[in-house]
Amino acid sequence: MADVHKGKVCVTGAGGFLGSWVVDLLLSKDYFVHGTVRDPDNEKYAHLKKLEKAGDKLKLFKADLLDYGSLQSAIAGCSGVFHVACPVPPASVPNPEVELIAPAVDGTLNVLKACIEANVKRVVYVSSVAAAFMNPMWSKNQVLDEACWSDQEYCKKTENWYCLAKTRAESEAFEFAKRTGLHLVSVCPTLVLGPILQQNTVNASSLVLLKLLKEGFETRDNQERHLVDVRDVAQALLLVYEKAEAEGRYIYRVKVSSEKLQKLGWTYRPLEETLVDSVESYRKAKLVD
Repeated sequence: MADVHKGKVCVTGAGGFLGSWVVDLLLSKDYFVHGTVRDPDNEKYAHLKKLEKAGDKLKLFKADLLDYGSLQSAIAGCSGVFHVACPVPPASVPNPEVELIAPAVDGTLNVLKACIEANVKRVVYVSSVAAAFMNPMWSKNQVLDEACWSDQEYCKKTENWYCLAKTRAESEAFEFAKRTGLHLVSVCPTLVLGPILQQNTVNASSLVLLKLLKEGFETRDNQERHLVDVRDVAQALLLVYEKAEAEGRYIYRVKVSSEKLQKLGWTYRPLEETLVDSVESYRKAKLVD
């Protein structure tokens, strides 16, 4: 596929933590953006309307992943789609099939079907490293790359519903793309942190850091978190959208291999910058003192 030309693109989940940064980046690069949100008039999405160039280049659509017609309207006329939207579960999921797996899998397929109907040139799908690491075959020191997939039966057995949802959704997305010829690229970030743009809601990954800031740090042996900055993820999404050679899966960051992504020119921020900027954004939102 040739390098894409700047035009009209759709971002699903535009009001979320990552989606907001993707919209901000696209606007800064002079793309016209269709953003899907649950309710464009809700105050929780007011930050999107305040982004630079939003007045001229951003249109918000009321959409639901399980409402195909709403997705059709948002994607119509777009040459590219960034599928960011995905339910993130609380600690306990009473009915994972209904609350998490169906929206993730069926919602993703609805987006892709709407892309085919609209003759979209390229789709960038945000998956997760959760679709790669949950596998009993991997050794403790396994370096994960794009060929690694989580084992769906193991996800069920261990009740890792988010891992199951992401694995199944990404796998079925690639099967759909193979059948239809849709140009699909997926990205698999690790735990995404960084400053928040939204002021009225806090995403699940930011809650991890907020909890540490408010409740203190518990010392544990031999445990680690693999992190990536939300702004770097947004930049990587744009990179795989614009680069002609981008194809297949791309994994972001640590004890997982980002070599494939770095070959496209991707770089990432130091952890200190991510943490400092995160805390400053929490203060601005009055989430911490």
